[in-house]
Amino acid sequence: MNKKRRLTDLLVNIWMRAGLYLLLAIPVFIGIGLYWKAAPLLRHESLVNLLFSGKWFPMKGEFGFLPFIYSSVYVTLLAFILSAPLCLFAAIYLTQFSKQRMLNFMLPVIDILAGIPSVVYGVWGILVIVPLVSDKIAPFFGTTSSGYSLLAGGIVLAVMCIPYMLNMLIEVFHTIPVGMKEASLSLGATHWEMVKHVIIRKGFPGIISAFGLGIAKAFGETIAVLMVVGNTLNITLSPFKAGYPLPALIANNYGEMMSIPDYDSALMFAALLLFVVILIINLFFRYFIHKTEKI
Repeated sequence: MNKKRRLTDLLVNIWMRAGLYLLLAIPVFIGIGLYWKAAPLLRHESLVNLLFSGKWFPMKGEFGFLPFIYSSVYVTLLAFILSAPLCLFAAIYLTQFSKQRMLNFMLPVIDILAGIPSVVYGVWGILVIVPLVSDKIAPFFGTTSSGYSLLAGGIVLAVMCIPYMLNMLIEVFHTIPVGMKEASLSLGATHWEMVKHVIIRKGFPGIISAFGLGIAKAFGETIAVLMVVGNTLNITLSPFKAGYPLPALIANNYGEMMSIPDYDSALMFAALLLFVVILIINLFFRYFIHKTEKI
């Protein structure tokens, strides 16, 4: 009997370890696979030229990714600026000021928003956000726009990021001990001072983590962005102009024009760039949280 139990424990232990190691190996396999497919392009072009050149002429063998990187960073920053303050204040209100009934009502709504497919957000962007940018927002700022723009991409991405960031922020604020809040209030602090000095300060690592999740989500989003951003090579400061983020480049062109030399490798290099950037974002925020927790 004991022998059978020891054998069962051993098999369960091996199965769990194997699952864990497989999970850890998946990002490594993805990175190796993308590098292997992008290697032919890297043998012909220097990394500096690929990252900082704006010349995109596949027929001539020129693959400059700067406009794509610029557009990706631009729409990600717009999405972050639009969604981060909204999520932070909404999470504070729901967890610290509103009634429990309101929070119970909002949680399923947030889950529904998170479950909507990105293509639906893209269609909503075409039907609502693109006309809003071209007919209302651009004229308000004294300029013209077709609506298919970096701003439209940023707004759609912001809406897509909200459920992920908001859900995580609510969880973070719920983990703060009630005793700390009550101690602050008993010392004479107002409700807002308690939020400012206890809730935000204690939950700061979690807030940063939620923001990092939102940035990573926005940077890698594909379908919704390519439907509203215009897909035009452009390096401009104006949010009313079109752009062409990296995910849209891959989704629009993979499977097409593969007869062009190195085109396949160029698209795999774009995917490798996305993978590395999201990896760096996650590592940076993990390091930042680790350093913050020590303070």
